[in-house]
Amino acid sequence: MSLPTMASPTLSPDSSSQEALSAPTCSPTSDSENLSPDELELLAKLEEQNRLLEADSKSMRSMNGSRRNSGSSLVSSSSASSNLSHLEEDTWILWGRIANEWEEWRRRKEKLLKELIRKGIPHHFRAIVWQLLCSATDMPVKNQYSELLKMSSPCEKLIRRDIARTYPEHEFFKGQDSLGQEVLFNVMKAYSLVDREVGYCQGSAFIVGLLLMQMPEEEAFCVFVRLMQEYRLRELFKPSMAELGLCIYQFEYMLQEQLPDLNTHFRSQSFHTSMYASSWFLTLFLTTFPLPVATRVFDIFMYEGLEIVFRVGLALLQVNQTELMQLDMEGMSQYFQRVIPHQFDSCPDKLVLKAYQVKYNPKKMKRLEKEYAAMKSKEMEEQIEIKAGVGAPAPAGTFSSLVTQE
Repeated sequence: MSLPTMASPTLSPDSSSQEALSAPTCSPTSDSENLSPDELELLAKLEEQNRLLEADSKSMRSMNGSRRNSGSSLVSSSSASSNLSHLEEDTWILWGRIANEWEEWRRRKEKLLKELIRKGIPHHFRAIVWQLLCSATDMPVKNQYSELLKMSSPCEKLIRRDIARTYPEHEFFKGQDSLGQEVLFNVMKAYSLVDREVGYCQGSAFIVGLLLMQMPEEEAFCVFVRLMQEYRLRELFKPSMAELGLCIYQFEYMLQEQLPDLNTHFRSQSFHTSMYASSWFLTLFLTTFPLPVATRVFDIFMYEGLEIVFRVGLALLQVNQTELMQLDMEGMSQYFQRVIPHQFDSCPDKLVLKAYQVKYNPKKMKRLEKEYAAMKSKEMEEQIEIKAGVGAPAPAGTFSSLVTQE
């Protein structure tokens, strides 16, 4: 399965973008009212650090490259600006404590941990924290990795063809013989062997590529296996892509409910949800935003799952509703590719804030899931009857209408 060609993510925000929004003072997200004064003070410090980091483009250089060996230092070699030193030291101590006392934090300080993750996991702690978040630190499959690499996979040619398209502008993945392309091929091949039903899907390479920027390939493989098993990604990447259909169905409901005028405009222009939102779910915005912004979304995904994709997606539509309403189908397509990706370069916190202002009802989403399953089951039964010629002849156009709904 191939994704539509989209603008490649870049390592650092495009400072020349005319569409970039001015960086506001970003407020805590919705759960923060339940925190103690000390915890709120800690979040305020982190907000100040985020503001300084976003103004200091040098701080993002440390995301470039990968630490392939487990013994590699997690500490970035590039030092931050002097006005960040004290805040960085506090953050280093805090996240070091969180990593060392992980179970305690998960059990007793869950609300604060959630807020801290929404503020962004420091890049030098992402490798260990992502592994802790998805319980990938002691997986038996890690011991199989070296053996899997010795085997051959029916997906190898497809993987080879596609890896050059994954982060083509990123230094780590540039060039056919680059270390990045080699380890990306290894992880994708290994996964295609342990899950032959899914095999390989192009969108998944962006997720694995991001993991490889943070951790060695064996660890990236374990995290990816866990994401596929526990985060709905395996269902998204199955050949039938039934889960993607469900996500689009649920997102369309939220759009219709919360932005009815924009939904009507999209329909009048035949601008289908799948045209702009499929890649959001399949690559978790990694083919939409520059890496510094996309990685912030990924931090939250690691703790809260696909809910953040729905929230960020609808937040983008809310922010841009006025402009989108004035455009035709072609204009909207260009707007999604050129304008939206760089709107939050200067303040990812603003994107997170707006995402948590979106109404999201888990119970309603569960009801929509059951509704969608019943609808697809009925469609399947009708198609089987039509193909088998059972019962009365189908009215003209019935089959084509079913195909259209698919």
